[in-house]
Amino acid sequence: MKIGASTLAGIEDKLERALEFIESLGIEYAEIVHQYPHDNADAEILESFNLKYSIHAPFMDVNIAALQEKSRLNSIEQIKESIDFANEINAEAVVVHPGLASFLANKYFSDTVYEFANESIKQIGDYGRDLGVLTTIENMPAFDGMLYQNMKDLDELLVSLDMSMTLDIGHANHVGYSPDEMIFDSIKHIHMHDNFGDDDAHLSFGEGSIDLKGITNRLQQKNYDGIYIIEVNDMDSIKKSYEYMKRNF
Repeated sequence: MKIGASTLAGIEDKLERALEFIESLGIEYAEIVHQYPHDNADAEILESFNLKYSIHAPFMDVNIAALQEKSRLNSIEQIKESIDFANEINAEAVVVHPGLASFLANKYFSDTVYEFANESIKQIGDYGRDLGVLTTIENMPAFDGMLYQNMKDLDELLVSLDMSMTLDIGHANHVGYSPDEMIFDSIKHIHMHDNFGDDDAHLSFGEGSIDLKGITNRLQQKNYDGIYIIEVNDMDSIKKSYEYMKRNF
């Protein structure tokens, strides 16, 4: 298995400290959360570590489904900058959120929000394809306004665009999917964390109710050969989760 850890766990600290910790555990991959305060990550510094990389494009202040054109286009440009950075450091994948709908947008213009999201996803996918960068779209948790909580709808869109999905197992469990219902052929990247289904808690492996081993077994049976990214809340949880994988997987 290709195993990595997200720098989300160290987002409040210097990026180098997160990378040093991930490397010290013997983990092969790090997923760089490419947004504030690490939006100006230095390629030379990354190359100084014995790590391979994936990139999580910014999501805190971007919305590729925004109804306001200037906001939407600026968000797309920020995603493209992450794809450019992935190309520069030879990252194996880029993860992109599919966008948000505010209360009023969801109430009055939900069809238009999805239309804009789909157009943006296509544009981002085409941009990544031209650079040879695997650009994936992530399924979302069950929070108001988050698009593509429905994994079947996301899969159908991505198949139609010849694009790939990042399966976030914790998000899928939060929405209510069973392990069998989470598996799609479009999946090329994985985010792993645990929860009890009542919140997107990003717990250490084994601290919630998700059958993580069963899901990975199903993925292996489907010949999944991408990265499994540990995406938890803090550094200690990365260590606990990695040790859990070594004991149980």
